Amino acid sequence: MTGSDGPHREPGSDFRPAGPASERAREEEERAVEQALALVGGSDRTGGSGGSGGRPSRSQDSRGHQDSRGNQDPRGHQGPRDENPNAGRNSDPHARRTSDRDPHARRSTDSHPYDGRDNDPRDGRTTTTATTTAATTAAGTTAAAATSPEPVGEQPLLPDRASPGAPAKPRPTLPPPSWNRARVIAARAGRGGPAATIRLPLDRALGHVLAEALGALTDLPSFDTSAMDGWAVAGPGPWAFEAGAGLLAGRGPAAALPDGTAVQIATGARVPPDTTAVIRSEHAQVDEARGLLHARRSVVTGQDIRPRGQECRSGEQLVPAGAVVTPAVLGLAAAAGYDALPVVPRPRVDVLVLGDELLNAGLPHDGLIRDALGPMLGPWLRALGAEVSGPRQLGDDAGALRDALTSSDADLIVTTGGTAAGPVDHVHPVLEALGAELLVDGVAVRPGHPMLLARLSADGPYLVGLPGNPLAAVSGLLTLAEPLLAGIAGRPAQDPYRALVHAEVHGHPHDTRLVPVVHRPGRAGGRDHVAPLHYNGPAMLRGIAAADGLAVVPPGGVRSGTEVEILDLPWAPATPWTEGCFT
Repeated sequence: MTGSDGPHREPGSDFRPAGPASERAREEEERAVEQALALVGGSDRTGGSGGSGGRPSRSQDSRGHQDSRGNQDPRGHQGPRDENPNAGRNSDPHARRTSDRDPHARRSTDSHPYDGRDNDPRDGRTTTTATTTAATTAAGTTAAAATSPEPVGEQPLLPDRASPGAPAKPRPTLPPPSWNRARVIAARAGRGGPAATIRLPLDRALGHVLAEALGALTDLPSFDTSAMDGWAVAGPGPWAFEAGAGLLAGRGPAAALPDGTAVQIATGARVPPDTTAVIRSEHAQVDEARGLLHARRSVVTGQDIRPRGQECRSGEQLVPAGAVVTPAVLGLAAAAGYDALPVVPRPRVDVLVLGDELLNAGLPHDGLIRDALGPMLGPWLRALGAEVSGPRQLGDDAGALRDALTSSDADLIVTTGGTAAGPVDHVHPVLEALGAELLVDGVAVRPGHPMLLARLSADGPYLVGLPGNPLAAVSGLLTLAEPLLAGIAGRPAQDPYRALVHAEVHGHPHDTRLVPVVHRPGRAGGRDHVAPLHYNGPAMLRGIAAADGLAVVPPGGVRSGTEVEILDLPWAPATPWTEGCFT
């Protein structure tokens, strides 16, 4: 189904910074959250979270997680634990889930004001809905409240269909991490395990990431060669030559060249021993009658000869590990003697499209709309270096979603829609039933704040839940899927850079905003800049279709002439067309 992305604003009516009243409300809510965290020991931000890598230890599989004391949650997932290292020894049975009894302890991401700053201390708190732990600090630590023993129960039954009129179960949560923090969490998750290595023949290695540094297997060139068609000469001229004799590329070594003699030579041919230089054909004067060669220009020793090892010596590093295999890398590898390359396998991705309202063909009708994400996500994910299966439409069916998740052998599952709290938004309930670990549950970014990142089990796939609105889904791709896939594939992260924006860009009061932009060259000596594009609402694709990047707009917006961070789109160099009604 189409995911919610908050109140919709048409172009030109974007959010404005909040006034003093909303600021006071935010401060009151912050105090309430702090009080709730104090009740469950959450105010201690320095304690360890247990387990390896900052995650709590688990003694059961993902369908019946236990806490570090062997206690099992009857709902099939591990209860949150306090970061305080002494929390596991708390003998007070009434300390369990105190925050659940405090109506102010958790708030929805829509109602809680958030300033979007990466250094906000609230980023370090943990989202504890339908999850074991949430990695919400840049250092990878986790925070949660302690659980007491509960009787072991069965997994909750999931409805195959939710009736349209069924009330949505509230899903309280702490304020989401900032946009920068969410990207750090996703990148770290992707780098969490050792990268596999496979060897692929050169004709299949394009676009993969090198798992090992590429060292030269031989000197390049491996012998002295002629850089030009012309004459190899020895000693001072003029030089005697033998008519009809010559050296071609691909032939074996020639005899040494005596002083005062010359021989015709082709580009790439081995230079005879004792050769002084190569004279280009256009710089030579041939006296056929006397059998003598004269130089039209002065001759410099070694000219137009490529000596052995000029480009590299055997064993010298040519390309570092982590580099993307481009056509040029393939050519260099072949020249250096490689038949196959050690590379990281492409991450395998399954795409699950949710929503009963989606059509695969024809015009929208009777409340049904075309599926825009199914055709878009596959190519986009392939551009990010993934191996993508064909999209599967599951409708709003919790059972089908659960079956698809448990049967997938992909490294990453991407779902569209169903990440909010509506009556047919099944992603959170299914993840909870499977005992999944939520790493990110909502992000302080617009559009796309209901996005999520989860890990289905300790050795299972990751899941990126995208909102159903198309531009909101793009935001989720760039925020969570791109850094996660880069980490899994060992691909270097996109280098951040800033560009001048030539227009005022309105911002959200508290969240980062991603706005489609197009690069423009400076005029009359002016600086290159970016221009924001219209049609940038959560449900719109017209703006992003004309864009070559996204501007990362901080809370409150930016004025014209301000520099903003830019995220390039994967195909940015290939889209010079961006004029007309888009800007």
